[in-house]
Amino acid sequence: MRDARRVEPSETTQRILIVDDDAELSAMLGEYLESEGFWVEAVFNGVDGVERILSSQHDAVILDITLPRMNGLEVLQQIRRTSAVPVVMLTARGDQIDRVVGLDFGADDYVAKPYYPRELVARLRAVLRRGTPAAAAPVPPLLKLGELEVQAAARRVSWRQAEIELTASEFNLLLALMRSGDAVTTKDALSLQALGRVRQSYDRSVDVHISNLRLKLEQGSAGAVRIETVRGVGYRLQVQP
Repeated sequence: MRDARRVEPSETTQRILIVDDDAELSAMLGEYLESEGFWVEAVFNGVDGVERILSSQHDAVILDITLPRMNGLEVLQQIRRTSAVPVVMLTARGDQIDRVVGLDFGADDYVAKPYYPRELVARLRAVLRRGTPAAAAPVPPLLKLGELEVQAAARRVSWRQAEIELTASEFNLLLALMRSGDAVTTKDALSLQALGRVRQSYDRSVDVHISNLRLKLEQGSAGAVRIETVRGVGYRLQVQP
């Protein structure tokens, strides 16, 4: 893995930060990511992770939950106060609680340890794509529903001109819901459009991201913007007059 202090990435190279206390595993993962065209930096505890994330420009973070000095969930809480950088969390295999809590705290996705590097890279690329509108699906520059406005290119959301801060996953979910109008958007469609992957039967990522999005929209609009759950089908966006 390259020494970030000596080799700087090009303007087009995507920068990845690994925060994991397993130095050997981080080095192996870093080499694999670099072979896939990424620029990689690693730190090995939560405190350093927060400092590097908030003081540097990374395109995405791979964050382990089990860390010394500050665990991964605490790191996530700290950085989400000011940063919307995409985060893929590393969790223990089969630990649904860690996964759901991680998503609830603002993670964009998760991969269970032990993992296949190819799977992690696929998840990482999907998370990175969430910040870039798909060329095959052009979106109007401005979408409006009542006094809710979404500027697609700027990836900005506002209610009565007051900005509502969303993560990349939450923004893409909102975009998909707004484009559906009065129609119900299925969880399968939301997973493909907003998260970039086929939804598995056990995967609660869409539900957790929707729950976070719902809370932010209701708080930002004083309850005027709501996401309706259509049981067994999906979700629909509603704005009160």
